[in-house]
Amino acid sequence: MQILAIVVSLAVTLVAVALFGKTIGHIVSVIKLGQPAGRTDNPGKRTVTLAKETLGHTRMLQWSHIGVMHWFVAFGFIGLFLTLVTAFGQLFDPHWALPIIGHWFVFEWVSEALTWTGLVSIIGLMAIRLRHLPKGSEGRYSRFYGSTSWQAYYVEYTILGVLICIALLRGLEYQLGAVSNSGGDKFHFPMTYFIGSGLFGGLSEHGLENAVYLVAMIKILISFAWMITISLNATMGVAWHRFTAWPNIWFKRRADGGTALGALQPIMVNGAPIDFENIEELDEDAALGVGKVEDFTWKGLLDFTTCTECGRCQSQCPAWNTDKPLSPKLIMMGLREHAYAKAPYLLASDDDTRKSLPELVLAEQDKPLVGPADVAVIDEEALWACTSCGACVQQCPVDIEHVDAIMDMRRYQVLIESSFPSELNGLFKGLENKGNPWNMNPSGRMDWAKDLPFQVKQVGTDVESLDEVEYLFWVGCAGAFEDRAKKTTQAVAELLNIAGVTFAVLGDGETCTGDPARRSGNEFVFQQLAMQNAEVFKETGVRKVVSTCAHCFNTLKNEYSQLGVELDVIHHTQLLNRLVRDGKLTPVAPADSSLNGQTITYHDPCYLGRHNQVYDAPRELLDIIPGAQYAEMPRNQTKSFCCGAGGARMWMEEKLGTRINLNRTTEAVETGADKIATGCPFCRVMLSDGLTAKQADGSARESVEVQDVAQLLLASVKRGE
Repeated sequence: MQILAIVVSLAVTLVAVALFGKTIGHIVSVIKLGQPAGRTDNPGKRTVTLAKETLGHTRMLQWSHIGVMHWFVAFGFIGLFLTLVTAFGQLFDPHWALPIIGHWFVFEWVSEALTWTGLVSIIGLMAIRLRHLPKGSEGRYSRFYGSTSWQAYYVEYTILGVLICIALLRGLEYQLGAVSNSGGDKFHFPMTYFIGSGLFGGLSEHGLENAVYLVAMIKILISFAWMITISLNATMGVAWHRFTAWPNIWFKRRADGGTALGALQPIMVNGAPIDFENIEELDEDAALGVGKVEDFTWKGLLDFTTCTECGRCQSQCPAWNTDKPLSPKLIMMGLREHAYAKAPYLLASDDDTRKSLPELVLAEQDKPLVGPADVAVIDEEALWACTSCGACVQQCPVDIEHVDAIMDMRRYQVLIESSFPSELNGLFKGLENKGNPWNMNPSGRMDWAKDLPFQVKQVGTDVESLDEVEYLFWVGCAGAFEDRAKKTTQAVAELLNIAGVTFAVLGDGETCTGDPARRSGNEFVFQQLAMQNAEVFKETGVRKVVSTCAHCFNTLKNEYSQLGVELDVIHHTQLLNRLVRDGKLTPVAPADSSLNGQTITYHDPCYLGRHNQVYDAPRELLDIIPGAQYAEMPRNQTKSFCCGAGGARMWMEEKLGTRINLNRTTEAVETGADKIATGCPFCRVMLSDGLTAKQADGSARESVEVQDVAQLLLASVKRGE
């Protein structure tokens, strides 16, 4: 038995290690096909982030019970590696233990604890997977829909088998020590001695030794069969993420541990941002965006390789949850399969070698990256369904940057292929000709201020520069032209006036920040608008900005620095909350008792919440409004559901599936709220339209209203006048 165990174990191990090393080399070569990406800044911070996210499982614990179980499985996988070394030693001597620490009770206790917690946890995770198997017509809404199920099952059963073998070996070690009088002390086997005495109590010393050889061999075979299997499947992300997640986290966009949200990266060529002022100097072959899989950065290719197909991103995606073809998970999986299938062609040294490649590889080379679902890697309908809400990036436990990949593919479609939804023609025309997405005359940008009982100062007319006031009030296109958003603009202006905060606006000197252009892939128009605004900012001395639009807030705060403009940008809910805390604004209880007890719920704008982590300020304002009760929606804060307007979807028709705004409005109405509050004009439009539809079909009360937080606060403050 011993000879057989040694020969079989060593043979399988040698094959597995050789294949494993070869596959690692192949994965590295594929990742290196990507474009440059500077991700080595602040190595100290990156290392701290890696330690926090792995040891603390901070990303996984967004789903607490699953995160806890995964922690025990992951650290069982890592921490019990030495039991594999022990198994090799036991092939030669069944009494063998690791030198120095092998019989140290701390090592033994930790090993047994990790074994049992790992067993309980992997069984729990297997039960969760089985419980959420895609079934019937509702199968699409399982987060495992589209995942490669056999790979997940294989990995889970491998872990289960290894942990069972460890427990059996510990029991055999105890019993062998007891029979041979060389050990068998329960102190050293506190959680496994009963296995030895219960299962193997009737075996002789020779029988126990053979059992050790057998179980050690099985443990080794299970472990290295797994290694062989994944070595033959470089795209088996559910297994490879155990190795690729570490560098993927270390090389994430933000060294400080933040998600790849907020700012959208500029178009890069050879690792440097394009200089749009000298665009004519650009190499004519340079890719503007991503048109081929090799146009992604190496970090993008590492992202695809790392995807573990857990489906957390899919479960949170507003497009997927309203029956659109977009699944962030399936996007990553499709790009991964395509990259590795096309890699032999890209890695070939000459044309003769390429011509000799299998037809499947040549077909992959000819496949368009984006187009109709039946011919392309990525369905164009899926690409344009994205609202850029960031739920996928927020939820991903291994820091995959889905939104960056989608936006880069959009850029290529717009700038190179001129292929985009027809509705965007109107958006682009309005932005280029009138400086706003509604194609309104810029001369009307101050119309919102006409009926206010005080003067709103305009730069260049009432003040020479912004040095004379505390804030530039960035009104935004919606705040200036959209009737519902104008009410928010007026409310904020009134509140600032009441609080004695000095501010001025740019009036017709203001133009769109460019967010809709950038999120729809038109980087040229974004740069045109942003550079125009940047010039105005420099001329007027802008430093501190308050914005009512979450999209403007995000763009000014996070993206204008790419053009050399550094601004101190605050959202109006943050500023108003500060003014209330400082006693400059005082909410008053309603005199009319019929207004008491009204319920308010709050919708988190994606570009305020997930993209910029502003969750508390608007809630604190709503909490202190006297006479009102606050009701939270089930999906809130980091798991808030999108209104459907982001990613320039505000200007595109929702032709597939159900409407995102109706999904969210239904959730808001079901809280029983009288007021649905938000802090973004885009959200307000979408939720108002959703509420109108629900009121028309009788599923919502006529008295329910959608209002900005500022309007609710103003009504409360003015009660005291």
